Amino acid sequence: MTDTPLLTGVLTPLWLSLKVAFWATVASSLIGVGVGYGLARSRSWLRNVADTICTLPMVLPPTVLGYYLLVVFGSQGVVGRWLKDVFDINLIFSVQGAIVAATVVSFPLVFKPARAAFESIDPQQEQVGRVLGVSEAGIFLRITLPLAWRGILAGVMLGFVRALGEFGATLMIAGSIPGKTQTLSIAIYEAVQAGRDDLANTLALIISVVCIVLLLLLAARLSPRPARAHGE
Repeated sequence: MTDTPLLTGVLTPLWLSLKVAFWATVASSLIGVGVGYGLARSRSWLRNVADTICTLPMVLPPTVLGYYLLVVFGSQGVVGRWLKDVFDINLIFSVQGAIVAATVVSFPLVFKPARAAFESIDPQQEQVGRVLGVSEAGIFLRITLPLAWRGILAGVMLGFVRALGEFGATLMIAGSIPGKTQTLSIAIYEAVQAGRDDLANTLALIISVVCIVLLLLLAARLSPRPARAHGE
């Protein structure tokens, strides 16, 4: 018969991880593409400062990043107090907090490729659209975005994989509450600490397979297709 506790211990954190990674990817994609486009088109000397700040979550230790999130979104933090007073939202020890942590961690992996993709576009192609009377929104949607989609897609997929495997910052701000904030990575840590090697092995295998499949799909989607010979 199926080991129900083992099955529950696998499916629950898997579903929670996919949920957190999905919403974190949506948020980081919207923000990352917007910021990447803005900095790619900016000529201000502050662009390098902004780029450095946006890249920090990629290089900071996860515990340090988690601590900063606690300072900002905690009950005594400016944003945390405002969310509590205005919307009665408490991000600490909640799935929303896990999504915020995963969003911040995955953001640079979306932002950097998006900015590089936008910067690689020949400005003359956009200028042609302006000469033809196309609005700025139309130029972005009909010219810029289609030309940059490969870089954006690569960033989005990498951001999703990173959010799926997020551990340190999520543990700091959301904790490890089974069925509520215990994602796959945290569940693996807890299983190892409890000596449940069977559960740890199963969870590690699942997250490894999911990440490998996603990366293979990304490579297959972005790999250049061989040119077809004339007449084929």
